[in-house]
Amino acid sequence: MRFVTDEESKKQYKKFLEGHERCNFQQSPEWAEVKDNWKNEIILAEDEGGRIIGSMSVLIRKIPIFGNIMYSSRGPVCDIHDLSVMKQLTEGAKELAKKYKAIVLRIEPDIESNDQVYRDLVTNLGYKIKDNAKDFKDEIQPRYVFRLDIKDKTEEEVMAGFHQKWRYNIRLAGRKGVEVKEGTREDLKDFHKIMVETGARDGFIIRPLEYFEKMYDKLAPEHMKLLMAYYEGQPISGVIPIFYGNKTWYLYGASSNQHRNLMPNYLLQWEMIKMAIARHDDIYDFRGVSGVVDENHPQYGLYRFKKGFGATFTEFIGEVYMPYKPITYKLYRFSEKLFRTLRQLKIKGK
Repeated sequence: MRFVTDEESKKQYKKFLEGHERCNFQQSPEWAEVKDNWKNEIILAEDEGGRIIGSMSVLIRKIPIFGNIMYSSRGPVCDIHDLSVMKQLTEGAKELAKKYKAIVLRIEPDIESNDQVYRDLVTNLGYKIKDNAKDFKDEIQPRYVFRLDIKDKTEEEVMAGFHQKWRYNIRLAGRKGVEVKEGTREDLKDFHKIMVETGARDGFIIRPLEYFEKMYDKLAPEHMKLLMAYYEGQPISGVIPIFYGNKTWYLYGASSNQHRNLMPNYLLQWEMIKMAIARHDDIYDFRGVSGVVDENHPQYGLYRFKKGFGATFTEFIGEVYMPYKPITYKLYRFSEKLFRTLRQLKIKGK
């Protein structure tokens, strides 16, 4: 086991990450640079010959009153059923916990909830599993997503899996004059204006423009693009896809209250999916939906929209965590839950 300590080890890590089937952009050095209000450490597991066989990118941040927490979003990247690899990564995390006096390591892996082998393995290593989240506010990363299998498929084969109405809406947008263009860093301003409009309509908090500009600076053009939909020369919708390794993720979307009847969001999804197919990706990830599948739920429309593209509803295991200071961590979790509840009430009250 070792850590990424210099440019050469970072280069080796990136090569390993991008070539691994469990690759995730949130484990990348570029993503850690976007999250520059956290310190980043990368743990590497090795075989006897010094070859990288596993990794985990960890973000570390000081929480007032409580101390440092360590967080690994969508890690680790390895054979998750290999005990020896998982032991190396766990030992590396313990070293970091001592170094930073951390109260906990929190991991939100993209491992499916029904993976009993992984559950048993991490439990035996001393981890605990929190898998009762249903809504977005319950976790940092969404526990429920839609994923579209596009491995070795053509555009025609993928579109054939869409609901008939979804195929109609994609074609309707084109017939009605909706035009999709790749945006520049400057176009993020238009995207953000529409995002603010979306947040006000749907009741969620919007990141500042500077955050999206930082993402663009660190990830574009290789790993990020901005796609904007226009009608009669005016921007009416936009999306940000992320490309890394064998996957494409639909990370952010924004839609104006104007011209929604022209179905620009359907066309934008199709353009992103076509990009993923052209890259020969294995998966197109629509990202989060609520785990409450109920037509009366306020986010059911998002569930229905993503499902219509023929994607698979996927439930992840939730949060896997190692409490190094259990009592302090329990107090922190209580304060965190209280803060999120108050924030939601504030949004609803606006």
